[in-house]
Amino acid sequence: MKEQAAIPLLEDELGDVLEKALRRAGLSLEKLSQAAGVEEARIRDAIDYRPDFSAEELQRLAAVLNLNEVGLCALGAGRYPLPEIAGLPFSVWPLRMPHGIGVANAYLVAEDQAGAGLLFDTGPGIAELETGWPANIDRAEAVFLTHAETEHSGGLCEMLARVRSPVAYVPRGVRIACARPAGEGEVFTFGSIEVSVLSTPGHASAHNCYWVRVPGVRSSRSLLISGDLVFAGSAGGGYFCQQQLQCQLRRVFDGLPPSTIIAPGHGPMTTVENELRFNPFLL
Repeated sequence: MKEQAAIPLLEDELGDVLEKALRRAGLSLEKLSQAAGVEEARIRDAIDYRPDFSAEELQRLAAVLNLNEVGLCALGAGRYPLPEIAGLPFSVWPLRMPHGIGVANAYLVAEDQAGAGLLFDTGPGIAELETGWPANIDRAEAVFLTHAETEHSGGLCEMLARVRSPVAYVPRGVRIACARPAGEGEVFTFGSIEVSVLSTPGHASAHNCYWVRVPGVRSSRSLLISGDLVFAGSAGGGYFCQQQLQCQLRRVFDGLPPSTIIAPGHGPMTTVENELRFNPFLL
């Protein structure tokens, strides 16, 4: 595992989670305030990144918004737990790139000692991606996009030439001249590594996650490239469809081994087990 030493900040703070949960529930601040018994102004302050709630208030907010209260309280205390990331049967390089006021993640996966790898997402562009590119990987056997937002797909066609990759795969419904569509149930094999496609609309109408594993190594951990479906401590915004996002979250987490490591489009890496226990949106 080639995880960077410094663990990045969570993608979402307490206020972000409350705002997403409000949209999911279709509630106004006034209705939430009345139902939870928390002043509307204080909820607004939290959404503006000035939270000041007691544990009891967070528990009431979680109940009204149908959130995991353990995880919400951990976020409110600034102590959201993160697991150890280790034990994969291949190497992973998280490529973290500034985008606006935040950071977008791409990931490079390769068999140990290999000079070629698999690239998942391309970040804002080729210049940003090259900054963290490992010197020992000189080409990519394939490039996979989770979705076509600019911070995840910048410079895709240029990157294909740069890393001498013969093919790029994008979710069905995304049209990029240099790429091919890939949908639910498709499986691609590169040496010992297998990549399975999961179609996960919700954040965007065309969104894929990719389950990466080595089937020949029994009891080994696997990797989920989750894009903007889920983050450590939060979930993506349901900009296409809130209901589909929640449905896909549940489907993916019910179908993967608890030990699976999650590599999200923003924020730190985590595991299925950790998020099932703490993620506010996985009640």
